[in-house]
Amino acid sequence: MPFELDGITYYHTTKKVIDDFSITLEPARFYGIIGPNGSGKTTILDLLTGHRQPAKGMVRYRGKTLASYSKQQLSQEIALVPQNFYINFPFTVQDIVMMGRYPHIARFAAPSTADRAIVHEVMQKSEIVEFANRYVTELSGGERQRVVFARALAQKTPVLILDEATSNLDINYSISLLNLAAGGVHADGKTVIAVLQDINLAAAYCDYLIFMSKGRIVTHGAVREVLNPEVVGSVFNVDVKVYFDNYSNSLQVVFRK
Repeated sequence: MPFELDGITYYHTTKKVIDDFSITLEPARFYGIIGPNGSGKTTILDLLTGHRQPAKGMVRYRGKTLASYSKQQLSQEIALVPQNFYINFPFTVQDIVMMGRYPHIARFAAPSTADRAIVHEVMQKSEIVEFANRYVTELSGGERQRVVFARALAQKTPVLILDEATSNLDINYSISLLNLAAGGVHADGKTVIAVLQDINLAAAYCDYLIFMSKGRIVTHGAVREVLNPEVVGSVFNVDVKVYFDNYSNSLQVVFRK
């Protein structure tokens, strides 16, 4: 199993952000983490990637604590697409995507032919080949997000973590990149863990949903088990209807003021 979170508590200064959070995440699933702003979703991702350390409890990956892995080892196992990506240096798009191969390249060694082939492949899949030689500082927010997504795919990790990774993208590219993520789950047995604001995209792509509120798990389970008006209404404090949509072949959610 990729992850076990056991009794995780985390504080930001003196405020408890995550409160006794426990769950086991199985491999080859597309997980969606859903909840209102400030519910601790991004903090959970930071704990899964080792960027933050819990005040209490334990995060294990493949049966070992995250602390037992080196940074390079974790980079070979877990790739992150953050919500925002800022860089002030004029690296080309191809340079940025190649950074995804660094965990697999020996120190002071040059990228191999295989590394370059992987970079070209993911750039094609992410539809960014056309601006491969442009500087990343010249790109729009949505274009930069596609580049960072391609960099994560180039890492070729068994776990892909998405932190609102489609928030800067139009619906066309959101669907395109989520298709790539879902394809990795179904074809390669990857585990995808995504914080998504769009509940309908989560319903269409995820196998399993984790609803959060105030740093705790409200409920979790297969989409058809937990995506219902009672759960969504209580988590977001809205009047909601959930129905099965034949066109998208998934549950969908509509809201009323």
